[in-house]
Amino acid sequence: MAYECPTFDFDQVDYVTSDTHFSHARISELADRPFASATEMDAELVRRWNDTVGDRDVVLHLGDVALGPIGDSIPLTAALNGRKFLVPGNHDRVSPATQSRAAIERFTPLYEQAGWTLLPEVIEGTRHGTRVLASHYPYAGDTQDSDRHTSHRPVDRGIPLLHGHTHDRTNGPVGHQYHVGVDAFDYAPIPFSLIDAWLQDLGR
Repeated sequence: MAYECPTFDFDQVDYVTSDTHFSHARISELADRPFASATEMDAELVRRWNDTVGDRDVVLHLGDVALGPIGDSIPLTAALNGRKFLVPGNHDRVSPATQSRAAIERFTPLYEQAGWTLLPEVIEGTRHGTRVLASHYPYAGDTQDSDRHTSHRPVDRGIPLLHGHTHDRTNGPVGHQYHVGVDAFDYAPIPFSLIDAWLQDLGR
């Protein structure tokens, strides 16, 4: 991927998250989530999101919002509080890594009707003056033995990266990457203040 990334204003963001997988019937099995059904998981994800995020808050979601019947699962996310930005993940129907241009054009209105502002696959900006990248994908790492979608990942040039994708249960930072997925953070968005503290530590 070319290194010039679209610019995004990280200073506006209050919370960040990824990999909610709304309505994904097998995600509790695959990622060892403590839910008996997709219906139970969906209800709990909505509750934890709305207990955390206020109506005026800005949330950056780093991909894989929903699976299952997309005509049902994406509309569920309209109930989530806040202004919602989405960097597409490989399971999103608006992902250039996995979807045709026709499919992206078809499904974009569904996401927008549920309140999502769609962003490119990799975004770059600053947070309080510190340069940051965000993508669904880490620089390296996957849930499988080999890295998928390598042509859609950001190039690692040492810039701090926020990501999801791995379903790693380990909280937060590994080197200059920070995993923000719900599997590591009690199935809720995390305050960007955690990212701020990490960026400060990296800068020391």
